[in-house]
Amino acid sequence: MEKRRNKERPIEAWDEMKIVMRKRFVPGPYYRILYQRIQSLSQGSRSVKDYHKEMKITMIRANVVKDKKVIMAKLLNRLNKKIINVVELQHYVQLEDMVHMATKIERQLKRKVITC
Repeated sequence: MEKRRNKERPIEAWDEMKIVMRKRFVPGPYYRILYQRIQSLSQGSRSVKDYHKEMKITMIRANVVKDKKVIMAKLLNRLNKKIINVVELQHYVQLEDMVHMATKIERQLKRKVITC
């Protein structure tokens, strides 16, 4: 209705609608907060899968599109040190391979702690 009063053409594509809705309903500081969260995100006490999931969700919300290699490097550098040391010695090409490998290493480290 408002578009017709301003003599603008109506929105026809869903992509256009998403852009207009983001501008109208998402507060300005929201993206800055999400970017800060991406920068400070680390594994901490979470599992590798939970950490990876949180990173993906935050990047989708912030509408960040990066090269897979950049995402892999960021993910790897924020894992726990014991996992990083082992993953760096392995060969991986895809992000999913690296996450799967880190998850396996995490399980192995937990088993070693429990049995020792």
